[in-house]
Amino acid sequence: MPLSAQKPRLKKSPSIDPALLSQWDKQWIWHPFTQMAEWAQDDILIIASGKGSYLRDLKGRRYIDGVSSLWCNVHGHRVRELDQAVKNQLRKIAHSTFLGLSNVPAIQLAKKLIEIVPRGLKRVFYSDSGSESVEAALKIAYQYWQQKGERKRTKFICLKNAYHGDTVGAVSVGGIELFYDLYRPLLFETFSAPSPYRYRDQFEGTEEEYSAFCANKLEAVLQKHHQETCALIMEPLMQGAAGMIHQPKGYISRARELTKQYNILLIFDEVATGFGRTGRMFASDHESVTPDILCLAKGLSAGYLPLAATVTTEEIYEAFLGRYEELKTFFHGHTYTANPLACAVSVANLEFFERARVIEKLAPKVQFLRENLKSFYQLKHVGDIRQAGFMVGIELVRDSKTKKPYELGEKIGIRVIQEARRLGVIIRPLGNVIVLMPPLGIEMKDLKRLLQAVYTSIRKVTES
Repeated sequence: MPLSAQKPRLKKSPSIDPALLSQWDKQWIWHPFTQMAEWAQDDILIIASGKGSYLRDLKGRRYIDGVSSLWCNVHGHRVRELDQAVKNQLRKIAHSTFLGLSNVPAIQLAKKLIEIVPRGLKRVFYSDSGSESVEAALKIAYQYWQQKGERKRTKFICLKNAYHGDTVGAVSVGGIELFYDLYRPLLFETFSAPSPYRYRDQFEGTEEEYSAFCANKLEAVLQKHHQETCALIMEPLMQGAAGMIHQPKGYISRARELTKQYNILLIFDEVATGFGRTGRMFASDHESVTPDILCLAKGLSAGYLPLAATVTTEEIYEAFLGRYEELKTFFHGHTYTANPLACAVSVANLEFFERARVIEKLAPKVQFLRENLKSFYQLKHVGDIRQAGFMVGIELVRDSKTKKPYELGEKIGIRVIQEARRLGVIIRPLGNVIVLMPPLGIEMKDLKRLLQAVYTSIRKVTES
């Protein structure tokens, strides 16, 4: 892998004072997942515009958007057809309530979603974010069993290392202590099942054997707790926020078989893995698995506007039907549910997927990524590389032989992304794991440049 990378090109944005905006930011804003004491001491990067796979800051520097603006920007920035969809909808209406009313884009989007989601999913419930789509899924699963008369089913099974969002329900079914340990008194009880993590597991054998090994651990939990469980919730194929932890082939199929065997619902959280990220439209498509409930967000609107969907089977939907006074209604919703602007651009997004043959054209890029990532193993402190389509995690370790991790205080991931930024690339780490998730529409030359910059950054930070 070449060790050079281009410097960011300069083109200043007019009539905006970067120093003043930086001052206002530090004075008034509280950023997510950010230690603000350190933020206030550092120079901050303020994005002014974007085009294609690039972002541009107030000083005119361009950067490759190496994580798709937190995994949601699918085709790149300022896609003409998607821009136009928002403009067209603005000429009609920006928002109206979805409580007791409907709107044209929401109806059109629901039809398109049902055409592409795993076969057997039939009903679309809208919300605003991935966390909210999960929250809705949990409440739907719980209420489903209550209205079926199985009142003892009040718990959920989730995987270790899981991340499903930051609302209280979503955190309750999470498995990353960093995100939930402090809030434990606020959370409801769940059952945790071991998750696949081949690099850290002490296992010798084939992928098929490892898949069976992991499935057996999952079954032990289901067997013990299925009578009091509403659903198993999991991210299929790749656990994103855990550090891009890849599941072995056959694991999600076995999870589907087990949930049917033990008569509990299966919820797939495809907020991160959906809309082409793994090389297929949905991660569940790799093994032709249909969950009972599917959670979608991020790429649903191509990163344009907040929108999420919780998609269910008809059987689940029918459990909520009844007379008004029976109170079987799903009493859940948000002010901006099915926002027409967000739904309109999402319709345009799905049309663009089909018209531009996005998934088909992605295959050679995925292969290029796979082949070029192999060279990263030449770096002394790269322990493991995990990839599913355009989702990549590069785990850095202090000692590759013992797999000893870097200490938290060394901030190794932060230092690598800071170096990458100097080379014109924006990425974001998950602890010691460097994450790459570029827009699906990235050009090959820019994908090559992204890899060059990340390789150089890792080498400089870990070997200097």
